[in-house]
Amino acid sequence: MDKKEAFTVTGTNIDEVKRANAQSGMSYNEVKEWMAKTNGGHGTAIYSDTDVEEIKRKNQQGVNDWKK
Repeated sequence: MDKKEAFTVTGTNIDEVKRANAQSGMSYNEVKEWMAKTNGGHGTAIYSDTDVEEIKRKNQQGVNDWKK
């Protein structure tokens, strides 16, 4: 890669930024997924491994047991 291509117009070293980002930890989406799986959270259903139908069945069973 040509040295001119490795820098932005303002002089930022693109390769250095990429290297630092790769070592900085989890990405935004990785953090969202981790939070959803460990703590729950609003708008995080796409990351859940909960069987919604199983929960509905258990909830209904609990209601039926309570009505007896």
